Amino acid sequence: MLKNYLYCFVIAMVPIVELRGAVPIATAFHAADPSFNLVIAFILIAIGNMLPVPFIFFFARKVLVWGKDKKVIGKFFTWCLEKGHKGGEKLKAGAGKGLYWALLLFVGIPLPGTGAWTGTLAASFLDMDFKKSTLAVMGGVALAGVIMAVLSFGVAAGVGAVH
Repeated sequence: MLKNYLYCFVIAMVPIVELRGAVPIATAFHAADPSFNLVIAFILIAIGNMLPVPFIFFFARKVLVWGKDKKVIGKFFTWCLEKGHKGGEKLKAGAGKGLYWALLLFVGIPLPGTGAWTGTLAASFLDMDFKKSTLAVMGGVALAGVIMAVLSFGVAAGVGAVH
């Protein structure tokens, strides 16, 4: 069982997949074994999703700029830089004075490419305040967690009703 908690924790740290992939997996673990505690799993998932945030905020842009003209990794790093820049500009254009609320919603609406990684990278590109942007990302992770939990439980209930 400990392995399943660790699995959810690690999945939540993976870019693109993040919490959006870890919550349905935790729900599936619970469906297979009701003794798998979803509260503990969701706490670990949230921690796992937030753990990379300071590293992304302070170092990701520097690493991406360094690697953008390297032969093997250049295309991917350039894509990441463009994604972060586009995300930041889109966020800034639509937010006005409510930039931190926009960041929270950007991270919190579980669509592809809108998680904690992209939101934090966008905050870094926009030179937003670290503490305020971390709180906004944390709120977004909580919102995405609630949305994904509701969706996962709905799917699990639907599958259970079919059997």
